[in-house]
Amino acid sequence: MITIAVDCMGGDHGPQVTLPACTEFLDGHPDAALVLVGLPEALKGFSHPRATVVLASEVVTMDDPLEVALRKKKDSSMRVAVQQVKEGAAQAAVSAGNTGALMAISRYILKTIDGIERPAIAGQIPNAKGGATTVLDLGANVDCSAEHLLQFAVMGSALVSVLSGDESPSVGLLNIGEEVIKGNEVIKKAGELLRSAAKTGDLNFVGNVEGNDIFKGTAAIVVCDGFVGNVALKTSEGLASMFGTFLKAEFSRNILTKLAAIAAYSVLNAFKNRFDHRRYNGAALLGLRGLVFKSHGSADAVSFGNALNRAYDAARNNLLDRVQVRIAHAAALLTVADASA
Repeated sequence: MITIAVDCMGGDHGPQVTLPACTEFLDGHPDAALVLVGLPEALKGFSHPRATVVLASEVVTMDDPLEVALRKKKDSSMRVAVQQVKEGAAQAAVSAGNTGALMAISRYILKTIDGIERPAIAGQIPNAKGGATTVLDLGANVDCSAEHLLQFAVMGSALVSVLSGDESPSVGLLNIGEEVIKGNEVIKKAGELLRSAAKTGDLNFVGNVEGNDIFKGTAAIVVCDGFVGNVALKTSEGLASMFGTFLKAEFSRNILTKLAAIAAYSVLNAFKNRFDHRRYNGAALLGLRGLVFKSHGSADAVSFGNALNRAYDAARNNLLDRVQVRIAHAAALLTVADASA
């Protein structure tokens, strides 16, 4: 039985999204159980044979400062959900709440894996191959060293091997060009470390990649700092939203555009669905001694359900153990990198 703790209060919509998603998830996963965490009035009346309710008295809002979320709201639904993982009551936690607060709380309660200095947020961006490119970091670490980028690559490889079954997923380093001489000093140093990791068999590093390669699917994993990664994520979400708006506009302009849009509807709709970010909702907070997944704050029930699915897959396939194994295997390289830093 895979048990997941859910912060039912997090996100823009809270229980009106999380509870229906939880019901659908449980109905579709007979080997799963949920620990639902939230305010008494929000969870009152919810019932499912494989759901347990744990009450919290506070909620971390989307604009709460980290100090408030971490130090003052010690009985928040977010913190109590992560605590379930710490205590072994759940194998993973999912929240759509404040990203910074979730990372801070998770890091404080669960701590980091030996050999990892900074946890990273790893999410998926749809690509032209019909799948998704895993990108990390997506915003947890604005300023990164070359050593951090190496750690992200190792952790990302473990994540993708669990999700895809590929034990040696390709890794690219996001840069302004494919050439080795391109980029700032941090990126050049990171390239050296990643090439060394490829020689020792710790990574399947394919070299530098550019921004458009994320959408081409050139590499299964793209490594970058959190500033660049977050910009790439929001850009891709904006493009998907713009395309949806375009479709609606074309159906309402005039009779000719309506006819053209109707004729091409199946193709356009298939394209829209392929790049629907709801399919890939659920970013992993990697590097912690426990599994935590971040859902998009504006997620609907379908999107939040996919975040639950990702947490379930990660727990069922022992992601935490596999990350630790990869980190241990690359320990010598990581130690050398840290010493040189």
